[in-house]
Amino acid sequence: MADTIIFHVDVNSAFLSWEAAYRIETLGETEDIRSFPSVIGGNEKQRHGIVLAKSVPAKKFGVTTGEPLMSARKKCPGLKTYAPNFSLYVEKSNALISLLNRYAPVVEQFSIDEAFCDFTGTTGLYGPPAEFALKLKDMIREELGFTVNIGISSNKLLAKMASDFEKPDKVHTLFPNEIQEKMWPLPVSDLLYVGRSSIRTLHNLDIFTIGDLANADVAVLRQHLKKHGEDMWKSANGMDDALVRDTPPANKGYGNSITVGTDVTDRETAFTILLSLCETIGARLRADHAYISVVSVFVVDTAFHRSSHQITLPSSTDITEKIYEAACELFIRLWDGEPLRLLGVHTSRATSENFVQYDMFGSTEADKLSKLNLAIDQIRNRYGDEAVKRARFIDSEHTHMTGGLGKAKRDHNKPSSHAPLQD
Repeated sequence: MADTIIFHVDVNSAFLSWEAAYRIETLGETEDIRSFPSVIGGNEKQRHGIVLAKSVPAKKFGVTTGEPLMSARKKCPGLKTYAPNFSLYVEKSNALISLLNRYAPVVEQFSIDEAFCDFTGTTGLYGPPAEFALKLKDMIREELGFTVNIGISSNKLLAKMASDFEKPDKVHTLFPNEIQEKMWPLPVSDLLYVGRSSIRTLHNLDIFTIGDLANADVAVLRQHLKKHGEDMWKSANGMDDALVRDTPPANKGYGNSITVGTDVTDRETAFTILLSLCETIGARLRADHAYISVVSVFVVDTAFHRSSHQITLPSSTDITEKIYEAACELFIRLWDGEPLRLLGVHTSRATSENFVQYDMFGSTEADKLSKLNLAIDQIRNRYGDEAVKRARFIDSEHTHMTGGLGKAKRDHNKPSSHAPLQD
C-alpha cells in the first residue's frame, strides 16, 4: 500500500498577490505592488479599515494582518493601500482549484486561498513529492501569476503546519519523523487551533513550545482544558486522521454580519440592517436547499462589548421573512440602547429536510412566502441582486443585501443572463 502524501497549497498574501497579478496582466501596469510596502485594506469610512493582506516589504515594517490601517501607516508612513476586489479574488481562487484538479486525484478547497491535495499513489507518475511540489508551485506562478507555499506530509495537520514555515514561494516537508526537529521548538501559539485563552492556560502550566505540549501529561491537560486539551496534545504529536475530501461537508450554519459606517442609535435603523443580513442568509439557504431552526443575533457596541441572544423556531425554514421576524424579536430583547458598531445574524441546525409544524393560518402564509422568495431568487439570479429590492431600501443608505465575499461568490456562480427562468 502506497504511503499517504498530502499537499497543503497556500497562496502567499492572497488578496494582495491576486491584486498584483490582475494589475500586471490585465491593466498592464509595470510596477508590482508586491515589491514595495503595500496592503489590501477595507473601507475606513465604513469602519472596515483593517489590513486584509500585506506585502513582504510592509511586513518588514511590522505591519500585521488584521490591524487598523491607521496603525499600519504609523509603522510605515509610505504605505500604499488598495481597496479589496472580492469578485476578482473568487475568480483567482477558482483558477487555482482548477489547476490543482488537473494533477491531484483529490482536491479539497479549505478556504478561498488554501487547498489540500491527496497525491497518494502518484509517485510513479510525478516522481518524488518534494520535487513535484517545486514544479507545481512554479507552474502556478507562471500560469496564474502569483506564488504559493506548499507543505507536504502524511496528514492534513502536518501538511498545513509545513506550509506555514518560511515564506514566500517555498516548499516544506513535515513528516512524522521530522516533528521533533521542525515543529516541537516552535511556540505553542503556532500550533493550529490553539486560541488566546488556551495559550494563557498553557503558559500557566509552564507549556511554552509545541514540544512542551507534546510531552505534557494528557490527564493534566484534560483537567484544565477538557477535551480540547487532549485534542491539542494529539496535534502537538502530529496525530490527524482527517481525510482529504473533494465534496465539502454540508453547512451547519449560515451567518452574516456588518460593521456599520455610523453608529446605530435607533431601532428602525437596526431593523433595516437586520433585514439586509437576513436577505443574504435566506438566499444562501435556498441556493443550498437547506433549512434552519435556530436564529441568533449578536451586536457589538462602540465600547466593543459583544452581546447575543438566540431562539429555536417551532419549524425549520428557509424563508427570509421568518428569519427576519425572529431576528427582530431577539434584537428587542437584546439591545440596551447603547450605540452599535456591528450587527450580525447567525442561523444553525441546518438540515436538508423541512420540518413544518402546521397551524390553521400559518401554513398558508408560509407557503405563500416560500413561493414569493423562490420567485425573487430566480429574478435576482437572472438579472442581478439589484433587480428586486424591498421598498424599505429605496433611497436608503443601507444596501438591501449585505454580502462581502459571500456576494462575490454568488455573483461569480450565477447562470448566464440568457439562462431561462424555471417554471
